[in-house]
Amino acid sequence: MSSTAYDMIVIGAGPGGYVAAIRGAQLGLNVAIIEREHMGGICLNWGCIPTKAMLRSAEVFHLMHRAKEFGLSATGVDYDLDAVVKRSRKVAGQLSSGVSHLMKKNKITVVMGQARLSGTDEVLVKTNKGDEVLTSAHIVLATGARARELPGLEGDGDLVWTYKDALTPKRMPKKLLVIGSGAIGIEFASFYNTLGADTTVVEVMDRVLPVEDEEVSAFAKKSFVAQGMKIREKAMVKQLDRAKGKVTAHIEQDGKVSKEEFDTVISAVGIVGNVEGLGLEEMGISVDRTHVVTDKYCRTDIAGVYAIGDIAGAPWLAHKASHEGLMVAEMIAGKAVHPIKPGSIAGCTYCHPQVASVGMTEAQARDAGHTIKVGRFPFMGNGKAIALGEAEGFVKTVFDEKTGELLGAHMVGAEVTEMIQGYVIGRQLETTEEDLMHTVFPHPTLSEMMHESVLDAYDRAIHF
Repeated sequence: MSSTAYDMIVIGAGPGGYVAAIRGAQLGLNVAIIEREHMGGICLNWGCIPTKAMLRSAEVFHLMHRAKEFGLSATGVDYDLDAVVKRSRKVAGQLSSGVSHLMKKNKITVVMGQARLSGTDEVLVKTNKGDEVLTSAHIVLATGARARELPGLEGDGDLVWTYKDALTPKRMPKKLLVIGSGAIGIEFASFYNTLGADTTVVEVMDRVLPVEDEEVSAFAKKSFVAQGMKIREKAMVKQLDRAKGKVTAHIEQDGKVSKEEFDTVISAVGIVGNVEGLGLEEMGISVDRTHVVTDKYCRTDIAGVYAIGDIAGAPWLAHKASHEGLMVAEMIAGKAVHPIKPGSIAGCTYCHPQVASVGMTEAQARDAGHTIKVGRFPFMGNGKAIALGEAEGFVKTVFDEKTGELLGAHMVGAEVTEMIQGYVIGRQLETTEEDLMHTVFPHPTLSEMMHESVLDAYDRAIHF
């Protein structure tokens, strides 16, 4: 059994893991990265990237049906589901290969296999060529997470799909049930609904997209319903009866259970951390509800062992994992670092319309004791939005009345997942309302709504 020493070992090659490895190598560390399946992890192969490729196809399909609005003609508009999936997989494959190239470029040792901590500074890797032992004073856990499966609602690859099945469908659903209206569930609902599936979304909370601001959730729901979706809130799927070609869902709502038949079910009820088989308990590393317990610097109970990304808990976002990877690598290399501020990490949902947010919702700000000022600006008041034919949506900003601190920003509408970064930078730089008011936003752009929303919070909006 071979044994090799490194300055840093990273377990998991998702966004957090490979970014940590690259940054460590840039800083002169001898780095090894261990991956059991795909370079790029879930995000590049089965999550963020392939879903956005499929949603882009749905968006173009939707726009083609609106051709007449733009003075264009498009007849016989249709789609080829296999071709849509093929493009999605090609995009994922291209980026996964790109990560492999970056490993070679930065002279990072890649070991494909299943890793397990066999000591506080030792990792045993089972590979198809036998066992290897890697040692380092610094080990970074970046094994990510997978879809949560509830008893009786487990995926079977035929009638009940997990996210992987939904990304590589063998058929187009005719009547679809989506369980869960978080980002994953609502994105799949948006994709299949746009392509013509009769789509029902069941959400156990009192509103869809429950982590978003209440106004955004309400607006999004109205839009989804207008697109033909059926939304059932404060409802729960209690049971799935599977038969040939159909699933009967037992849905409890308002104290009553009804039965409804579907040909396809997508379960999107959250995630669980990939903590099994890593030897964490034996090492004395604390795990809470499938996530490794860390401090603000991603340090675990054991000195020299770190956890980043989804395995380390919320928010479960690739960009959060990547930044944690940078921070940990720099800390290991002896650099001064700053802990991540969860309240300044944006969330983006790529449904139609898009949803994006950062910081506190209006309700959270009030509950935290802030006296607030709230600004809003609608897409219909923006020239670029009207020219694009995307006049539905709004931008909302929440400020502390006393200090002018930007407490939160919330958007729903076209391309808001691109715009939100402006407010993210504002929160990171501790921007006040005065700074934003004095900023010159380019015209004509959707970003002008960000300016107008700030102005509206202080009764100074110009175009509405």
